[in-house]
Amino acid sequence: MYRLAIQGGTPVVPAGSHVRWPVLGEEERRAVRGVLERGVLSGQLAPEVRGLEREFAALVGSRFCLATNSGTSALHLALIGAGIQAGDEVVVPAFTFVATAMAVLHQGAVPVFVDVEPRFFGMDPAKVEAAITSRTRAIVPVHLHGVPCELQPIAELAVRRGLVLIEDSAQAIGARYRGRMAGTMGLAGCYSLQSSKSMAAGEGGLLVTDDEEVYRKAHAARMFGEDSRPEDEASYSLAHALDGNRAYDSAAVGWNYRTNELSAAVARAQLRRLDHWNAQALASAELLGRRLRELPGVTPPEVPADRVPAFHKYRVQLDASKVGVEAQPPAVRDAVLRALRAEGCEVVLWQTQPVPGQTLFRKMEAASAGRPDRRVSYDLAQYPVTRAILDRSVVLFSQTYPLAPQPPALVEAYAEAFARVWTRLPEVLAR
Repeated sequence: MYRLAIQGGTPVVPAGSHVRWPVLGEEERRAVRGVLERGVLSGQLAPEVRGLEREFAALVGSRFCLATNSGTSALHLALIGAGIQAGDEVVVPAFTFVATAMAVLHQGAVPVFVDVEPRFFGMDPAKVEAAITSRTRAIVPVHLHGVPCELQPIAELAVRRGLVLIEDSAQAIGARYRGRMAGTMGLAGCYSLQSSKSMAAGEGGLLVTDDEEVYRKAHAARMFGEDSRPEDEASYSLAHALDGNRAYDSAAVGWNYRTNELSAAVARAQLRRLDHWNAQALASAELLGRRLRELPGVTPPEVPADRVPAFHKYRVQLDASKVGVEAQPPAVRDAVLRALRAEGCEVVLWQTQPVPGQTLFRKMEAASAGRPDRRVSYDLAQYPVTRAILDRSVVLFSQTYPLAPQPPALVEAYAEAFARVWTRLPEVLAR
């Protein structure tokens, strides 16, 4: 009988086994050297930025692409391009990163949270319909952890109710839903290039759309509200990269949401390996899933046949009652997390509560009291599925050491470590 690491045994995963993310090679270094040698570090018409926009638009099959300084700013620009105004309501999932709702707040609009369904962690279409009011203007579904959500019924609902659909694909670059790229089925789609993402550029984001009016509004808002014209690029000169080719004229309120040449150059290099990392993550996820599904009470991520994921996170749900153990789900979750970490595994929680449980939204709810016309309710009882998922799940691998770059032998070791911990759950809980 083996001894668990928490009992003084040897960890299953040896120290130093993980591959750190992002993986930066000679191609990224060459791209950065090229920018430094050129001496042009910024500009919305600079060659790396425009090259990234063209290449990404071609990858996903969209007419237009805007590179931004974050995924959050890409979402904000999409809302601007869609004409969302202050006071409008925008439906977002309760299980997401706060940026989804924060972008809505940046536009002065009101995020209305809905619960998710338990299989793919996307917003529940039935809950979306129930949340729509006369003030609702948009729906922002999220492809969480890189697995596309059940988008078709939400898209049909948006059309039927005359609402804008904007996809938050921050964690799903390269994922597909029914043959189409995630992020291309609504009016606009938004992606993140933050360091933990599949295309790691440090910080950055991308907005794609087929709608020229959305593109022009978002483009102007990205650059201090200045209108942009095709002839601007034709007269752009590397020799005068810091000099404008026309007089400044802001026609509307705007922001400085531009990215820079160094980040864009790294993102272009990463883009060329995106398919490789996504394929490797999928193969590892399938290997791990086969092993974990053999354990009663353990539910690894599910991927329907009509979807191709881009695994950003690998969330595993736990039900101790299936192995005859009666304990509160958070206690099981935390005990398993500690035991797996002792075995050398990278394990995180990422979120511990629905986004509307964060302090900001508690304050917003309190501030709306006594105003029936603007009353918002962020009572966490409205999100039982999100709460249950977070109470009973852990994320295998971390943002610094994610699934995608890890070798198969390490993934096998994770499966073994998980099996050891789960089959000795009473001892794990006792400690």
